[in-house]
Amino acid sequence: MDEREKFRKFRELDDAFAEALRGIEGDNQRQQRDERKEFEQRLRTLMSDYSQSDASVDTLLRTLLELGRIA
Repeated sequence: MDEREKFRKFRELDDAFAEALRGIEGDNQRQQRDERKEFEQRLRTLMSDYSQSDASVDTLLRTLLELGRIA
């Protein structure tokens, strides 16, 4: 196998690896979006159940962040 052939095969492997990584990243991003949507739905349900406004929940979350109770 000459150098050109080795280089071509290396590029094919590199391209395949890069494509596989993009696929994994895409799956992770979809999963994160789905988890955020699920969290938001649960949060909205709780806010409704306890009659809490967006502003009051925002204030609560900012306070918890400032106190270091949540990351």
